[in-house]
Amino acid sequence: MQSKLLLLNALFIIYLTSAHAQAFKSADAKDIALFPQQNDFRNTLNLSGVWKFKKDSLGIGEKEKWFDGLTGNRSIAVPGSWNDQFGDMHDYLGLTWYETEGYIPKGWKGQRIFIRIGAATYAAKIWINGIPLGRHEGGQMPFAFEISPLVKWHANNRITIQVENILKPSRVPTGGAVETSFFHNTPATNYDFFPYSGLNRAVWLYTIPAKTSINDVVIKTGFQGADGYMEVKVKLEGAVADGQVTVSGDGKNIKMPVHFQAGTGVAMVKIPNVRLWSPDDPFLYTVEVNIKQGGNTVDRYMSETGVRTITVTSKLVLLNGKPIFLKGFGKHEDFPIFGRGTALPVMVMDFSLLKWIGANSFRTSHYPYDEEYMNMADREGILVIDEIPAVGLYFHGDTTALKLRQAQCKRDIEELINRDKNHPSVIMWSVANEPFGSASFQVQSSSTPAANSGTERGMTCLGELIQMAKKKDPTRLATFVGVMGGPQRWLTLGDVVCINRYWGWYIGGGDIPGAIKGISNELDATYKLTQKPIMLTEFGADANIPGHTEQPKMYTEEYQRDLIKAYLDVADGKDFVFGMHVWCFADFKTAAASMRPGAMNYKGVFTRDRKPKLSAYYLRSRWNKSAN
Repeated sequence: MQSKLLLLNALFIIYLTSAHAQAFKSADAKDIALFPQQNDFRNTLNLSGVWKFKKDSLGIGEKEKWFDGLTGNRSIAVPGSWNDQFGDMHDYLGLTWYETEGYIPKGWKGQRIFIRIGAATYAAKIWINGIPLGRHEGGQMPFAFEISPLVKWHANNRITIQVENILKPSRVPTGGAVETSFFHNTPATNYDFFPYSGLNRAVWLYTIPAKTSINDVVIKTGFQGADGYMEVKVKLEGAVADGQVTVSGDGKNIKMPVHFQAGTGVAMVKIPNVRLWSPDDPFLYTVEVNIKQGGNTVDRYMSETGVRTITVTSKLVLLNGKPIFLKGFGKHEDFPIFGRGTALPVMVMDFSLLKWIGANSFRTSHYPYDEEYMNMADREGILVIDEIPAVGLYFHGDTTALKLRQAQCKRDIEELINRDKNHPSVIMWSVANEPFGSASFQVQSSSTPAANSGTERGMTCLGELIQMAKKKDPTRLATFVGVMGGPQRWLTLGDVVCINRYWGWYIGGGDIPGAIKGISNELDATYKLTQKPIMLTEFGADANIPGHTEQPKMYTEEYQRDLIKAYLDVADGKDFVFGMHVWCFADFKTAAASMRPGAMNYKGVFTRDRKPKLSAYYLRSRWNKSAN
């Protein structure tokens, strides 16, 4: 009898544990494949605004059931980082709680209702009306959950989101690993930008049809001669007889039927006299998908995309079969008060300044940006290297943490490509920025594999990530961005070589002639090893000393300008260099460190509030005269 009671007790404990573990289901990447859209079959509601907010430094919120209603709270703007909205929370990265309330429109009854969080840095849990809904990890990507069964009709609905950004070696980006902290900084990030936290992008409620709906639209484009084509793959849920894809624009309105088997249908659309998308002519076609039951349309979804190709030779990157040279910057989502929160006026100004200066591209260093950046890049003809948040990766030490980081990187790739796959502006996936194989930024280029197990692990891990990106999207290039002094063999993994180099700043600071020699020799040696096109994705110098000097000295605007000029001149003499991105577009906030006065990185050619430095005027004069 006693043994039976012990067994029943054990089973009861297992049941409770299992029930608790499943209370918060993990977000599914497929649920962010289509951005919420308002039309005659779908509805959207943007929940941006002022929410309730409460700090939970003792970690007692769940035990005390704060999800049943916050008390003792204060107000916070969503989107926006909490670090810059409250003077007492600048360096706080622990547990917090957000809450908002509102009615669901009665016209939504009978549809499937979802919540979509644009970004919650780093980990989030969601409750609807006090009931657990789901969880997500990874701070720079959206996630969504269906809330239909939890909705109250003709009453207020409470949405509660718990968010924390605790730095851990097992997370991506990495943090909290003291022995590899970037500059022994505070907070202890393994990267050189501030760990802004919270609900940094918009939160949406949206609906899709209840019985049959379009779940994904994947568009691949190309051209042959004067004719273009679109392969439009449609995935759906529910049973339909048929559908239709309509491509319109430039005086054309081309309709093609699509038939479904096992929830998937493909339409091949030929576009005579196609108008190709490029920085010179960023033309977008409208792609509308309709699905029907009994001859009646039951769902539709519309996208805008461009027809273009991106390919590579041993020395060149080709856009639409013609060489393209990438001119631009690495940059950050960073602005006073907003922190990393989406600030659309700042975004519009940044694109205006990119055009003003003559840039044609940027990298989303070092994480995916808000989707509005991708939409804007499509419209403005700006090429994008789209990067997951894998900055500060290292491959030595604890193998458990390494496995967790690798798994998170794969989730990031899955989510990023699901989200950005149809943007013509996105020409390349970057799976990591400046990973390193040993415990320090020392030269790691030994040709002996056994010399550094971290190097071998890195070779395997980075290779897996690049191959995953290429398999999921074979229409774009895939690479990672190498750190100065990093293992040279790693650079053979990508379709192209992307490297960050700081000759004349971190190495040989103040010596521009030495920098010219160093970068020139390294570029030649790297091309000899890889036989692949090379891009400098970062180079530059801090400029934060007010006033001007007759002789260029470090930290002056003159030195920054002259060093940038020297690098660009070197690149002009290398026919295998396909791009130069200055680091960086604008000054940005960092963690506090001895090498970062005022906890700022001053390598921007614009100040943090977007005032041009001498380098900006120089680049404007140079880039606006040269061809793409």
